[in-house]
Amino acid sequence: MGVEWPDPQPWPSPPPPPSPKPAWPRVLVALVAAALGALLVIPVLALLRGDLDPSSRAGNTAIESATPAATAEAAELATGVVDIATNLGFDRSRGAGSGMVISPTGTVLTSAHVIRGATTITVTVVATGDSYQATVLGSDATRDVALLRLEGASGLDAVTLGDSAVVAQGDAVIAVGNAGGTGGSPSVSTGTVTALDQTITVTDPDSGRRARLDGLIETDASLEPGDSGGPMYNASGEVIGISTAADAGRSFPGAEAQSYAVAIDTAEAIAEEISAGRGSSTIQIGIRGFLGVQVDDASGESIRGALIALVLDGTPAEAAGLHSGDVIIAIDDNPVDSGDGLTDALHGHHPGDEVRVFWTDAAGRDHDATVTLAEGPV
Repeated sequence: MGVEWPDPQPWPSPPPPPSPKPAWPRVLVALVAAALGALLVIPVLALLRGDLDPSSRAGNTAIESATPAATAEAAELATGVVDIATNLGFDRSRGAGSGMVISPTGTVLTSAHVIRGATTITVTVVATGDSYQATVLGSDATRDVALLRLEGASGLDAVTLGDSAVVAQGDAVIAVGNAGGTGGSPSVSTGTVTALDQTITVTDPDSGRRARLDGLIETDASLEPGDSGGPMYNASGEVIGISTAADAGRSFPGAEAQSYAVAIDTAEAIAEEISAGRGSSTIQIGIRGFLGVQVDDASGESIRGALIALVLDGTPAEAAGLHSGDVIIAIDDNPVDSGDGLTDALHGHHPGDEVRVFWTDAAGRDHDATVTLAEGPV
């Protein structure tokens, strides 16, 4: 089953409590290695947004300052690192991830899937404990990069961005994040670069849809849910990547960790485009306008379009008269041939934009209506 959200699928949170109103669906996501020459036994990977309230943190190690040297190291690794907590309003659950400050005025880089589906975003600066509400400046789901602005922030310490073009296989790395979503002292995992320019495929097991992430740095650092969006440092303390995905379960006992980071050169280029307000076929400036439907992918069936599975209460779709079983066939002059096609047709639109929706009902009758898109989840 597909959804109308623009961002890549998140690490799953616990099931939401029952509600009399339709709940915006959660999508469990797995990734599989897709590079040429991969072994027949392909590890299952997952994006690393985490549950906000786990009971423990396992695997990587929280920074602890037992000596002056350790204190200095802890302070250096924590500089510019932030914890990100999101409220996912339509399913009444929460998510957590990591990020990094890249300007003193509170510009934050993170993974796009960390904020996917968020109705509110709270960012806590790890070094000071200060919390801010964040707005989304923009995102690129195809590269899993998002840029946030912290409201009222100034004088913040930022991370030092490095040059991912000079990263080589065998280089040492240190990944810092928010393993388990517990907040507080950041988690730390060390490792080495095992491969460059890697491609993985994001798969929605409900619909079978896949989306590729490419140009990634592969490492053997052990990452966990909640680490997504956090900085991956080189041995000089410069950020060379944004942690994004890792092995969801070892293929066999004793298997080495496998994790991936978006190259910082890629992320920085996207951030510059977003800051300049230059949207593209992949870059969404701000948040996308919200129609308010859950759709099934009609690919491979006789139906050509976005088959509506659910219309959410109080949304533009409900006001326009759309119902479950209707098939959206176009947005303005853009034909829609699937659930993904609906996402593509709405890309670049913002809350308050008017679009004309064309659909057919279960009896085959044609309808159209002009709707004003709402502000919904990211």
